[in-house]
Amino acid sequence: MEKKKIVMTGGGTAGHVTPNIALMPALKEAGYEITYIGSYSGMERELIEAQKIPYIGISSGKLRRYFDWKNFTDPFKVLKGYGQAVSALKKIKPDVVFSKGGFVSVPVVLAAKHCHIPAIIHESDITPGLANRIAIRGAKKVCCNFPETMKYLPADKAILTGSPIRRELFSGNPKAAEKLCGFPNHSKPVLLIIGGSSGSRAINAAVRKILPELLEEFYVIHLCGKGNLDNKLKGLIGYAQFEYASAELTDMFALADMAVSRAGANSICELLALHKPNILIPLSAAASRGDQILNAKSFAKQGFSYVLEEEKVTDQSLLAAIHEVYQNREAYKKAMSESGQMDSIGAILKIIEEEAR
Repeated sequence: MEKKKIVMTGGGTAGHVTPNIALMPALKEAGYEITYIGSYSGMERELIEAQKIPYIGISSGKLRRYFDWKNFTDPFKVLKGYGQAVSALKKIKPDVVFSKGGFVSVPVVLAAKHCHIPAIIHESDITPGLANRIAIRGAKKVCCNFPETMKYLPADKAILTGSPIRRELFSGNPKAAEKLCGFPNHSKPVLLIIGGSSGSRAINAAVRKILPELLEEFYVIHLCGKGNLDNKLKGLIGYAQFEYASAELTDMFALADMAVSRAGANSICELLALHKPNILIPLSAAASRGDQILNAKSFAKQGFSYVLEEEKVTDQSLLAAIHEVYQNREAYKKAMSESGQMDSIGAILKIIEEEAR
């Protein structure tokens, strides 16, 4: 029997790639041959090639809502990417295209429509980003994470599936994280602080200011972002700082009793799946389109998270929030365990099977 083929796309940030990677084992088990289309040199290339998946790079431009001289040249890059995507799809002849969003995905989804190949989109945030809003026109179905998102999507295309979570996330080894962090023994609860890949100045500064108080009660794992390590704090017992974590993050999650995190959709869905009590500090509206603020509000409303606005982050407000969440950790865990988390991978695979021609 001829193998089924799927083209996956998405890139620009890890959030546009991680759910695709989470789906890959199930797709392989279902007999799909996977090819990935991303940008020439985006961060998605490295992530996908590490999965040993064939990768095709295309030209990619960014669509901005603000003035930038690149706005005059980027449409030509997108057009070039569209042409490259059309020829790649004609060569591969996939049964279906699955897109996780990001600007590189727009030409791929529109090329799929041109080639009469069904395309399925996954939208992580409460309101669709600009790239997905354009790509929706070329899609057969749009999967989403939040019930609130359904009203922003065409009724005949929208399906609530939740976010695909990597299987390995559930099999972390706490002992390995304890050893990596140099914690003497597991005599204190562990606080995991995730500031995003580039880190957050406000979160890093507040955490380091309250370290003496924190270390009386907790061991602290601090993922502070590229270039943000503080050499003066090296060797401090009970405090482990890293620029970022990839494979080790699974073990860190297994060791952590609670987390302080940004409110990107994938991160918060992982915290929910693992039932980790958490404080969310969403990116401010000044630095983003405000999607993290909406994500965080939705989780707070459902009793999964405590939200601290970035503008209100001080050493004392963070310390108070940590104490409050840790004291009420059982209530947060209960709300998360009763959330009726969906089998997202199963739900998305079913849609792919139904739409594959």
